[in-house]
Amino acid sequence: MDTTMQPLNAWPADARRQLVGLFTDIDDTLTTEGAVAPEVVQALGRLKAAGLHVVPITGRPVGWSEPFAAAWPVDAIVPENGAMALVPQPGGTLQRRYQQDAATRAANFARMQTVLAQIERDIPGARRATDSAGRECDIAVDHSEFTQLSDAQIDKVVMAMRQEGMHATVSSIHVNGWYGEHNKLEGARWIARTLWGRELDAEIGRWAYVGDSTNDALMFQAFPHSIGVANIARFVPHLSHLPRYVTQGERGAGFAEVVRAILAVR
Repeated sequence: MDTTMQPLNAWPADARRQLVGLFTDIDDTLTTEGAVAPEVVQALGRLKAAGLHVVPITGRPVGWSEPFAAAWPVDAIVPENGAMALVPQPGGTLQRRYQQDAATRAANFARMQTVLAQIERDIPGARRATDSAGRECDIAVDHSEFTQLSDAQIDKVVMAMRQEGMHATVSSIHVNGWYGEHNKLEGARWIARTLWGRELDAEIGRWAYVGDSTNDALMFQAFPHSIGVANIARFVPHLSHLPRYVTQGERGAGFAEVVRAILAVR
């Protein structure tokens, strides 16, 4: 693994000029202390105004994501680690699109609730995330939002999910688990194809990704223009793949820094 991250100012201007779109994580990438600052929403709007596609992609649930998808200047939000998308429509409504059919989602949902209850029963301190009521395609255990779990406890939660045949990943606040072959990268491929008929892998050098934690590692590996906001330092020892570049600012300030770097050459 490459163990170095270059400062954002090492990102070549020509590469920034060629971008057609940007994917970004939300928690601790757009948010700061759980809130999205006005400068971050304005930065999203400036990207859109410059003609770029903008898609936040997150482990947060569909219910939590709906007000942001309706209010932010984005093409879509892809929640629950790529399982589905919320696509703003004319008139202010949101269209829901899913990667799994309704019967598969219902069967998986029932299985996941059993696993979640087992984790809460068997692993001391493990508690479902407070946003669990809004989840349709995954489960989440809180480790840093309102409940603090040690690395050893987090590892036990991940192992419990994987022993039940689930995919499991760790964000900056939650451990997410799900059934199905989707993930953030598959979700990005799917939404690019669905909304614009674009094959992401064929042009991935024209897209950027911004993130901050271990559940972004797959995106950092895939995107040559991958950027970590500065608070990624917490997760560097646990990351299988690091981003190519890193900002000076943390969280939302770091994201705004990325947007300024992109727009500076357009």
